[in-house]
Amino acid sequence: MDALDLQRYALPAAIVFFLVWRSFRNRKVKKQMPSLIEAGAIIVDVRTPGEYAQGSAAGSINIPLDDLEKRVSGLDRAKTVIVCCASGARSAMAATILKSKGFQKVVNAGPWQNACV
Repeated sequence: MDALDLQRYALPAAIVFFLVWRSFRNRKVKKQMPSLIEAGAIIVDVRTPGEYAQGSAAGSINIPLDDLEKRVSGLDRAKTVIVCCASGARSAMAATILKSKGFQKVVNAGPWQNACV
């Protein structure tokens, strides 16, 4: 196998690896949800109000990512905060924001469906 072959297969291999990793991560997160919610965790959906209206996890609150920094004071820092969105990208940003604001227990659920119990 020469360098050209490696280049040809590197991107497809990376994509497959990412998809497999994401599948395992989503399963792990879904398994955690019942115990986290039973312990009083707060689910924060950071999608837009329009996206949120089309479907959301039971008991979640909608704080769009653009509004999160302004509304962070309304969240209980003592509780675990589960963040979710459509794909996991915005919830990853939300988790970073919350951690930078001093939240110790933050879980990125990724897609909002992972937060459904």
